[in-house]
Amino acid sequence: MHLELKGINKHFGPVHANKDIDLTIESGTIHGLLGENGAGKSTLMKVLSGFIHRDSGEILLDGQAVEFKSPAQAIRAGVGMLHQDPLDFPPLRVIDNFLLGREDGLMQNRARATADLKKYSAQFGFDIDPDALVSSLTVGERQQLEIMRLLSLGAKILIFDEPTTGISLPQKIKLFETLRLLCEQGMTVIFVTHKLQDAEDLCDQVTVLRLGQVVGEIARPFTADQLVKLMFGQALAASTREQIKLGEPVLDLRNITVADYRLRVPDINLQVCAGEVIGLAGIEGSGQRLLLRACAGLDKPVAGEIWIGGTKMNQQPYSRFLDRGVSYLPAARLEEGLVPGLDLTEHFILARRTPEFFIDWKAATSNAQLRIKEYSIRGTPSTHVESLSGGNQQRALLALLYPNIDLLLLEHPTRGLDIESTMWVWKQLLERRKQGTAIIFSSADLDEIFEYSDRILVFSGGRVAKALRASETSVAQLGELIGGKGLEVGN
Repeated sequence: MHLELKGINKHFGPVHANKDIDLTIESGTIHGLLGENGAGKSTLMKVLSGFIHRDSGEILLDGQAVEFKSPAQAIRAGVGMLHQDPLDFPPLRVIDNFLLGREDGLMQNRARATADLKKYSAQFGFDIDPDALVSSLTVGERQQLEIMRLLSLGAKILIFDEPTTGISLPQKIKLFETLRLLCEQGMTVIFVTHKLQDAEDLCDQVTVLRLGQVVGEIARPFTADQLVKLMFGQALAASTREQIKLGEPVLDLRNITVADYRLRVPDINLQVCAGEVIGLAGIEGSGQRLLLRACAGLDKPVAGEIWIGGTKMNQQPYSRFLDRGVSYLPAARLEEGLVPGLDLTEHFILARRTPEFFIDWKAATSNAQLRIKEYSIRGTPSTHVESLSGGNQQRALLALLYPNIDLLLLEHPTRGLDIESTMWVWKQLLERRKQGTAIIFSSADLDEIFEYSDRILVFSGGRVAKALRASETSVAQLGELIGGKGLEVGN
């Protein structure tokens, strides 16, 4: 299916998200769509897939103009979109989610749907139990389910919005194999990403957006340096990480066991000093989040002791952890970190934790303006947080942190961010490190783990490996440990 977008425009109030965009994508190809956070990539794809309506312009499929007022209309025409956060229902079973969107009436043919699901699974080498709960699947498996569902609905153009965010390296390899196979079968794939290496490895052609406009197109072969210059208008300076002298112990975990209804991770021992950075590596859902939430006081450990600054914190409420200088930034920015419906000014007011009954709105607005300028947030004091791009939401979360923090816990601090935003985030974090803040972060990006960690904790199969010094560990060794090979549990 041949696709053309002509003169696409989309406004959100005063923000011109897409400006006269022209784009042509040939059938049977993988076409990359690149741009920094807030460049308009997701907006353009939501216009194409019927999630939002364009203000002006044309969409042509095989030369015929089409009009999509909903995702259902788009999928009937052969256009399906797999979002960065899969649009599924985790409490339901795989087969129930696979049936979503079908127009078979009230009586769904579950036997036929199960046969279809198994057929697609065999075709692409997937291994998903139709009766499993979606909540038990990894992010990569949820993506696989969504691919099969869209294909069963007749999709011929598949849009993938940041599909490698939050998945492991083996899952990414499997995803790329699937996308190449889809193209061999005549499908068209639009691959939205900010990861230059992914575009270089996978895409036949790339279109780059900047500030809502097309600024360039480039066909294979191309390099990451060429893409950077198109995305940002210049080459980016490499980040530098200074060696600093570590301070006194900030966190001491003694035989900690963390668990939820799916996983139990016993006997975690770790001492973290002021100014030290600890990276948590492992396949998503291996216990990293459980440990971070326990250290933040959000969840209680099943066993063991948590000491912060020489004070035992077991059974203490979350507020006491805040008082001890502990801060936590979750990966789910809107669901856990920010409050949809509130603007930036209101967030800065909430973050102050002051006892005043009355609010000085003039002073609060002025403070918001200062923070917005300091953290380069693309918004105003009255901007609602849900309208910010992912990168600007992360900047807002960092702006909400207290000036003096002893222990900073971060879950995927740069997930979904472009290279420039990633470098900016780590510049802020390393500056706090120089001031004595201890940092523990989880990431699915092994390069990020290596670049910024002093020591690495590897989670695998319900176990935690002995802490490794990043300077003495290789990518290959880390990959083997994540897979469970040579895992040495200990202090």
